[in-house]
Formats: sequence, structure tokens, C-alpha cells
Amino acid sequence: MKRLFLSLSLFYSVNLSAQQADYPIRAVNFTAVKLADNFWLPRIQVNHNVTIPASFARCENTGRVKNFEMAAAHSGKFCTKFTFDDTDIYKTIEGASFSMAVTPDKKMDQYVDSLIGIVAKAQEPDGYLYTARTIDPLHPPEWAGPERWVNEHVMSHELYNSGHLFEAASAHFLATGKRNFLDIALKNADLLVKTFGPGKRGVAPGHEVVEMGLVKLYRITGRKDYLTLAKFFIDERGKRGYNKESKSEWQNGKYWQDDKPVTAQDEAEGHAVRAMYLYAAMADIAAIDGDTAYLAAIDRIWNNMTGKKIYVQGGIGAVPDGERFGEDYELPNATAYNETCAAIGNAFWNERMFLLHGDAKYVDLLEKVMYNGLISGLGLDGKSFFYTNAMQVTDDFKHGSLERSRSGWFECSCCPTNLVRFLPSVPGYMYGQNGSKLYVNLFINSTAKLKVNNSDVVVTQQHAYPWEGNISLKVDPVKAAAFELYVRVPGWVRGEAIPDGVYKFRDTTADAVVVYVNGQAVPYKMEKGYAVLNRMWKKGDVVTMNLPMKVKEVVADGRLVDDVGKVAIQRGPLVYCAEWKDNAGKVSDLFGLGDKWEVVKEGMLNGVVVLKGEGKRVEVRESGVETVTQGVTLIPYYSWANRGEGEMSVWFLEKVRGVSLR
Repeated sequence: MKRLFLSLSLFYSVNLSAQQADYPIRAVNFTAVKLADNFWLPRIQVNHNVTIPASFARCENTGRVKNFEMAAAHSGKFCTKFTFDDTDIYKTIEGASFSMAVTPDKKMDQYVDSLIGIVAKAQEPDGYLYTARTIDPLHPPEWAGPERWVNEHVMSHELYNSGHLFEAASAHFLATGKRNFLDIALKNADLLVKTFGPGKRGVAPGHEVVEMGLVKLYRITGRKDYLTLAKFFIDERGKRGYNKESKSEWQNGKYWQDDKPVTAQDEAEGHAVRAMYLYAAMADIAAIDGDTAYLAAIDRIWNNMTGKKIYVQGGIGAVPDGERFGEDYELPNATAYNETCAAIGNAFWNERMFLLHGDAKYVDLLEKVMYNGLISGLGLDGKSFFYTNAMQVTDDFKHGSLERSRSGWFECSCCPTNLVRFLPSVPGYMYGQNGSKLYVNLFINSTAKLKVNNSDVVVTQQHAYPWEGNISLKVDPVKAAAFELYVRVPGWVRGEAIPDGVYKFRDTTADAVVVYVNGQAVPYKMEKGYAVLNRMWKKGDVVTMNLPMKVKEVVADGRLVDDVGKVAIQRGPLVYCAEWKDNAGKVSDLFGLGDKWEVVKEGMLNGVVVLKGEGKRVEVRESGVETVTQGVTLIPYYSWANRGEGEMSVWFLEKVRGVSLR
């Protein structure tokens, strides 16, 4: 399989070079990076051995596979709830494909082929693939609408299903070289080209992702009509004639990002996952077509999100009603939604923004999301999940989070299957290349085999990130080669809690970073958040630097009313929280955390680093209300809710502002 994938990678690269321009920076393929770390590698292995098989099993026992079988037979009744349930099979196949590209698995490969065979039989002769209608066209579910496409602008998810089909089929083809899934996708894509476009049917897809999928098919096939259709779908936004005076986002179009043309939009709005997929697709089009209006729009929207609409651990989509962005600075803690899918979409978008701009601030946000509000969605066992990611949990459920404990799956299980496909691709976020520039973005123990200026170069990372900041990069060209190494100096080192954002460290002083090459301190220039080393690299060169991992207090913009007078705690890229298990069974009455923390490596929670310090607690006694000093233990936010149900908090009052007696 390795030889096959290398040949496909060559095909992919050649095909891209024959097309129009693409991103100025290209991500290094995840198959070129072999992980050896103790943080991400175990998660990816658990994903392969536990999460993917569990996801396939749940697709079977919940009726998702049966829907395809009934569609092939044109008999039965759609047996799951949502018209987009087909995508859980597609996303799991995508994750399995990514995983098999680096961990060959004959049994998994055979099972995936069997599922693809079932999907193929469910496809209608003209390419239409949507089990919710094909099973019984005369009695489709309500969301589907009575005929093809008539409800696509809102809830049918026909094009959403197509988009995940395209993404999964692209991954499967590039990982295995087999065309069985790709041919299904191309047949469906050809139907879309015949159906939609100027002079044909027009629609702004109710749930974006088909745009991203069409771009991936374009990159594989070189078919310009796929790219043109992706842009057509995006440009259809703002044409439907919603009631702009209505305060309802469903009525004024904001929920669907459809209230105005995309080039006139300037804030992150509506359903957060749909928004992320739209903005990622706009970045793709901006890169390939050089669309400066798209680029200007997503720049404005990104600034709005980071400056007014994001949580301290990188979560987005504050409002439960509609899984959507709220108004500027509407970021309540007790009801924070923070869908896991939105975090994954945010990762997709920020990688693309980096590839466009070459600015480390996008990787800073990507890292914030990955290490906090994204992997918090997956339990350490690999088979329990959060759909939403809380900011606080109290004993009083009415005033706590939407989810207090993890679930095995969900009736709407978009988040678990999104995690399945994201995790194996993590190594692909580590490096970027632009001519003679090699970007080191993420710090993960690994060996990467790269080609820089037509020279073979091996880069080996050795460190204990994210627990420690002593970074070592061995740069090993086969023969001496001149190129520029761009090593990211994370924003949290440079005094930034969120890039250009709504949160600040109390101490915004940038920490000094000394860079050594072969043990000797060397001068470097800072460029867009990167330490740039331009030299003739020789075999065995080693770059080292220490990223000071101080425990830092985070404070919020005063317009975030829930966070006034409170602090959050961050160390390195990790945001910390207090959980009931380590703090006498309760955390909602903690306040006044001190500024002296002991950093302790614990065996619990798969070996996290915890912070031990002191705080105060409010206690009600017969003699009255008192405050007592007690020890406080904080754990990384991502690791909460793996030891049972109880209270949790990310933000802590600096002093008591009042006592409620009830």
C-alpha cells in the first residue's frame, strides 16, 4: 500500500501543477510524517483500533447501513431520524481511509469495500444518492421535501450528503488507489453539474460542505466544471429574498449564511458548522481562482470571530437554539454550546487561512482548538463523546451545561464521525512548504520525509510537547541544501491568549526565546510569528529552543459579562479547568485562586500534567457563611468528564461578589 500511495501522491502533485494556481503554501501530506509521540499517536491508534470499528458497528445497529440496503431494494421505510444520516457512513469510511494509509489493515479494507458495494447499489441510475428519498420516493421524510432539491436551501441536506460523499471518496481513492468509491462520487457530481448552474437550477445549499467536496474532486480530476459549480453554490447566497427585517435568523437568512452575498458578509453568523464549511470553501476558491473579494470577506469574518465570538478554549457556536453564533460578545458559560463539529470545521478553516497568508496567528488558533475544544469531544476510551463542550457544570442542572457526561453515540451523530475522520489527518497540519520556505507549525514527536528545493530532507522532532517546551528539530538533508526554516513561536509565548482576540493574558509580556543550531545561539528574524533561519543546512544539524511554559492567567474583554471579575488558567497551549473529582466534590464555590502553581505529572487521565495550588471556598456553617483556604487541582480542559459526572469550571471569580441563599 505504501508504494501505491506514493505513486498516487505523484499523480496528485502532477495534476495540481497542470491546473491553475492553488494555495501559495502547500501542506505536507500526512503520510509523509510518522508520529512517535505520547500525545497524538495514542489517540490516532485508539481511533484506528476502537473508534473506527465502533463507528462502523453503530452505523449498522442504528439502521444507517440498512437505509442503503432498503434504497437498493426500493422497499421499506427510512429507519433513522435525520436525512443526513447517510453521511455517518461516508465520514467513517473517510477516517478509515486516512487511517489505513499509514496503518494497513486488510480486514478494515475488506469491510470498507463491502460498504462501498452497498452504497453503489443504493445509487440511482442518473447518479442521485440520497436514501431518505430513494427508499420510498412517494413518502420521503418531511425534511426531504416532496421532490428532489425543493427543500435543499433549508433542511433536505441532499447536497450536504453529496459533499461528504465527495470528501470520503477522494480520501479513499488517494489512500487505496481504488476507483470503486470515487466512481460513485463522480457519477453524483456529474448529476449536480447537469442540474445546477447558470440557466439551470440555482440554490444556496442549506448546509454547506458540497463546495469543499467539489474542490477535492476538481483537484483529483482536473474537471473545471466541478470547481465552477462549487463557486456557483457560494455565489447563490444572498439571492433568496429573506425577510431582512425579521429578528429570527431562520427568517432573515443569517442562520444559513444566506442573508447577503458572501462578499458583503463581515461577521461569523448562523449555524457554526455550516459557517466553518462555507468559509473553508471560500478560502479554497480564493486560493485557486485568486478571488480577492472572497479573501477580503473571510479576513473580515475571521477577525470578527476571534475578536467577539469565540470561547477561551477555542469553542465556537455559543447559542444552543440553532447551534449557532450569537451576537458580538454573546458568550455565556452556563449554556455554552461549542459543538465538536464546529471545532473541527474551525481547524479546517484556520489551516486554509495559514496556507493563504503564511501567518502563524492562524496556526495559533488551530493549535488552541486542537488541544482544547476539539479533542475534549472525544473520551479517553475512544468510544464516548461530547456533542457540546461545556464551559461550566454545576450541581443544579438547570443552570449548568447542556451535557454533563459523555455518550456512546447520538441520534444525530455528526460529531463522533467527524472526529473519526479528523484524527488520522493530524500529522498533515504540522508542516507547510512554499518554494525554499519550510514551515514548522505544530510540535509533535515525529519523523518527516520532505523535499525542499528538490532536495530530500528528513526532519525529526524530539520533545515532550505539550507538557514541556524544550523543542528539538533535527534537520537532515541528504546533501547540503540552502533553505529557510520557519519555526513557529506560539502566540502564548509571545503574550497572546487568542490571536487578535477577545481574551488577554494578564501579563502580556512576550517571553524571550533563544534559538540554537548545533548548540550555538544564532540570530534570527521574526516574521509573522515565525523565527526564520536562513542557512545552508547540513546533515545532522539540530535546532533547539525552549518555549517557557509559565502558568498564565487569562482575562476576558469586559463586554463578556459572564467573565467579568474572573480568570481562566493556561499553561502552554492547554487551557485548564477544575473538576469535582480533585476538589472535594465541588468547584462552583471556588474563588480567589493564588498565583503560585506546582506543575505535577500525574498518572491519571492517561498521564496529564496537573496544576496544584491554593484557592478559597465559600462554606455555609451554622455560625454563618465563611471562606476557607483549600488546595486546588486543575486538569487540562480536554480531559474532563472521564471519571464520572460532577461539577466543572473553566472560569474562577477573583473575589466573592455576593452569596445567594436558597
